[in-house]
Amino acid sequence: MTVKKYSLLTILLYVFAFFAPIIAPTQQLNIKMTTFTYLLGAALMFLFYLFQKEILSFERHKSKIAVTFIIGIIGIFLAIYLQAAIIKIEQSNNIPVQSQNTTNIIKIISKQPFFALAAMVGGPIMEEFVFRRAVVGFFDSFNHPWIGMIVSSLLFALIHQDGHLLLYFSLGFFFCLLYRKTGRIATSIITHVGMNSFVVLANVILPLFT
Repeated sequence: MTVKKYSLLTILLYVFAFFAPIIAPTQQLNIKMTTFTYLLGAALMFLFYLFQKEILSFERHKSKIAVTFIIGIIGIFLAIYLQAAIIKIEQSNNIPVQSQNTTNIIKIISKQPFFALAAMVGGPIMEEFVFRRAVVGFFDSFNHPWIGMIVSSLLFALIHQDGHLLLYFSLGFFFCLLYRKTGRIATSIITHVGMNSFVVLANVILPLFT
């Protein structure tokens, strides 16, 4: 499978996983379908990734697995720090601190705890395969990886639809840099999953003690 075909299939699968739950007749069923399609989408994207043969320009020299894991873990803390720094910048421009996207997710999890699997695992894994591997990979096939990193970060920001464009663009670009640094998509997946898990757990658990 070529990079272009892989990218197209991955993006189409993401669109299906994202929109398929809309047909659910009730909100509760919609949430269950979303969790299922996100986890299924993540699993299928992983299979697509395994079966495609072409590698990107910065995947030719991959870091060792142990190094990848360590950088991915360190990336979680750097991403949280980056988020805090960007939020301060946004505050100075009168942009609300709270992300509506995050607020909606936490409300759903408080009523349907299993949805945490979609927010903490399925969602971020799909986003890494789509925005980092597929979109960047498509531009890399034309020898323009940096343009791909900018475009993927912009699309990543737009898809969240809550006004925090600078925040999500910065995080998206940071994930791209982690991927580029190690040549392994696993690096940005570890960081993204870890960050989402931290945000979800912090918003769900901390209120219990206040």
